[in-house]
Amino acid sequence: MDGIKYAVFTEKSLRLLGNNQYTSNVESGSTRTEIKHWVELFFGVKVIAMNSHRLPVKGRRMGPIMGHTMHYRRIIITLKPGYSIPPLIKNYKEKNLKQKT
Repeated sequence: MDGIKYAVFTEKSLRLLGNNQYTSNVESGSTRTEIKHWVELFFGVKVIAMNSHRLPVKGRRMGPIMGHTMHYRRIIITLKPGYSIPPLIKNYKEKNLKQKT
């Protein structure tokens, strides 16, 4: 699981949780097959689809030198129906219940 950095919680990623799709940032050098293998092995789920894209690089200035931020890829993983990643579903349902009340 070295390649997976962290889960992403944006409005779009929270909306995709309802479709059994999970979003996370991964190292740019990781391949799709490696990530699929890590997710299936670590969480014990079946992945049916994966979409990925590179995030735009943001410029950072340090004095006269212009640099940029780290490179990451964002990946959206779709799981088979009946499978889920429990901690994320629990937090998502709790947030929805708080918003409705």
